[in-house]
Order: sequence, then structure tokens, then C-alpha cells
Amino acid sequence: MPHHLIRKLENFTRLSDADKGALEDAASGRVRLFGPHQDIICEGDDPEHVNLMLDGWACRYKQLEDGRRQIISFFLPGDLCDPHIFVLREMDHSISTITPVKLAEIPRDTLLDLTEQHPRITQALWWEMLVHTAIQREWTVNLGQRTGLERVGHLLCELFIRLRAVGLTEGNSCILPITQVEFGDATGLSNVHVNRVLQELRASGLIVLKGRVLTIPDLAALQAASLFNMNYLHLDREGRHLDANSAEEPEA
Repeated sequence: MPHHLIRKLENFTRLSDADKGALEDAASGRVRLFGPHQDIICEGDDPEHVNLMLDGWACRYKQLEDGRRQIISFFLPGDLCDPHIFVLREMDHSISTITPVKLAEIPRDTLLDLTEQHPRITQALWWEMLVHTAIQREWTVNLGQRTGLERVGHLLCELFIRLRAVGLTEGNSCILPITQVEFGDATGLSNVHVNRVLQELRASGLIVLKGRVLTIPDLAALQAASLFNMNYLHLDREGRHLDANSAEEPEA
């Protein structure tokens, strides 16, 4: 069930029971399982459906002819992988798993019907797409202007807050399955540089990394050290004027 997606969209506006039921129906078709480090879809493929992340982590990436890879974004549970991509003839990037992944394939006709019949969902999906665009802008600033420590710290803040928004944190801790190589591919840093930055963040008490668990003892301190402003994630319910009201809820 797409409960992570529903929880994320409700950071924008309150959905009605009918809206939630429609999302559940849309995600109840074909569910696929992938192992870690498998391509879900490749550059050049013809996209026929939208992938909804139900569980696990994935990434969007571009790869050069000589094998160098740039991770462009991370997909977490509740994320829709390019909800409007099916209007294009072919993929211009690839999506790969990081961990084992469970996803729901939503056919284009199902998504079109969903948005035609549920205008509140349409608005929420536009919000979701615009937030992903805002994240891409922030990543451009990260690569072009921030120091190595700021890049890594900024990414850690973003991932933690995005996980918290869908209920996947526990206190000040979360699962972090990203390797140092993947950190480097996302931040434009070498593996050695990433290792040095993580050691510096640990030594300064800004993060604790034990296995695949990240703990941020003082999120405000890490945000300050990383020049992180969470306004680009737009999590302050900007669509509250669209909130479902009690009259839209079915009677018990």
C-alpha cells in the first residue's frame, strides 16, 4: 500500500478518504521486486508506466561513455519516479536500485484517470514534482558552490528530513544504506575525500555512523555547518487551502 506516498502528499494538503482509496487502487496493480544495484529502467528505454517506490532506496543517474557516473537524485519510499515521464519518447537517464526495492508500476492510463477524477491529488502531484525540481536546483548549488564538508552534510540533512516526512526516522536516527562511492557519485567528490569528510563530521560530533544507521545528535548544528535551509523541500502544507473537509468523508 502507498502509505508513504500518502503521508508525503499530506505534507502539502489533507487528502480525503476517497483520494487515499484512489491512490491505493492505483498502486494495487503490478508490484515488482528488485535486488540491490539493478537497473529499474535504462537511458533509451521507452517509458510505459510510472514507478512508485514502496520500499527501499534507488537513484537516478547519468553515465558517461568511459563509465563515470553522476547520481542526480535519490528515490526513497513514497517517491514517484518521474510521474510525467511517459509523455516523452525515451528515457534520458537511468534509475537503479541501491538496496532491495519493492515498487508498484502505475500505467499511464491509470495515472491519467486518477488525476482527472481527483483534482486534489493532481495538485498534490504537481507539488511533488515541483519539490523534486527544487531539489535538483539545490543539488546544482551543492556541486557548484559548497565545500566538500558542506556538500556531504547538506545531503545528510536532506535525506534525514525527507525520511522524517514519511515517517521513516526514529528520533534523531535513520537507516542510511548509501556507500561512500555513492556519496561520491552524488556530490562530485572522490572516495578518499568523502571518507575524510565523514571522519571530520564524526570528530566534530555532528553525526554518528554505526553500520547503516545515521544519528544526527543536533540537526540544527549540522544544518548550520552545511549551510542547509530546508525551505526548498516545501513541507509546510502550502496546499492547506485545498484540504479535504469532513463533508467529503464517507459516513461510518
